[in-house]
Amino acid sequence: MVVIALGVPQVVDQFGLLQLTIFAAMCILALSLGFVWGYGGILCFGQSAFFGLGAYAYAVTAVDLGESTAAAILAVLVPAVFAALLGYFMFYGRLSDVYLGVITLSVTLIFFNLMNSTAGDAYRVGKARLNGFNGMPSLPTLNVPGDPARLLDPTETFYLVMAFLVIVYVGLHVLLASHFGRVVVAIRENEARCELLGYDVRLHKLLVFTIGGGIAGLAGCLFANWGAFVSPNVFSLTMTSQIIIWVIVGGLGTLVGPIIGCLIMQYLATTLGTQQLANTNLIFGIIFLAFVLLVPRGIVPSLRALGARAPGPSRVHDPA
Repeated sequence: MVVIALGVPQVVDQFGLLQLTIFAAMCILALSLGFVWGYGGILCFGQSAFFGLGAYAYAVTAVDLGESTAAAILAVLVPAVFAALLGYFMFYGRLSDVYLGVITLSVTLIFFNLMNSTAGDAYRVGKARLNGFNGMPSLPTLNVPGDPARLLDPTETFYLVMAFLVIVYVGLHVLLASHFGRVVVAIRENEARCELLGYDVRLHKLLVFTIGGGIAGLAGCLFANWGAFVSPNVFSLTMTSQIIIWVIVGGLGTLVGPIIGCLIMQYLATTLGTQQLANTNLIFGIIFLAFVLLVPRGIVPSLRALGARAPGPSRVHDPA
């Protein structure tokens, strides 16, 4: 990823750089669910809710303050705090996985319908009009901290998004290699046994859920910057399903899997949308069914399994 970040701007045009920037931002979003679902064992249909909260938190704050530093910080904090509050009632209420999925999906739909209903002039936060289904256009983009007049150009924005992707990827690796990460994976494998060993299962799940919400909010902030626009579609069922498909295609229980799945599906969506060869949602649905039925573990775990079964060099044992 570091090599790509440093080398790509030297070989692609500005349009390609903009496409790769949004791809990298979506990879951060895919990592958020890959962590929450793949390692925490929490199938969350609300990642798009946290993604949208991050995008709108950035948009409203940037419009009101006229600079991006505080807006970017709030874009991470607001969805993280909301995820913590929602997770507290779900995990400490000991809801089953089915109800957890229903609640997170319901929250996403509530945000979608709520933001679509804010088209009037009365719906504003400070100077920022929400504009309902029309969205919020002409948003202030990222600037150098402390200098609102110095906006980042497309190349600098790409470097920044790639830096965040690397930081999130490495940070999650470090977290999962720690004692906390090992306990989280153990809870995914056998929750009852971890409780009997004295671990606070609910607290660990809550922390995983909160971290995932903050990462999704960061992706929402970067997405809002990419197009200087945000609309209620960030809360839509289409966005929710796409995130889940990315993780399923790439593979659960890995961090590189969601990135690969996101890149493949985003490239496919861009190609289909440009050439108008077929309905994108229909193709995504077919791919989803194919992976669930034929490759349930996803690309990366399946490749690892094939590599493990591949014949290696013969070993000569010393008879002594």
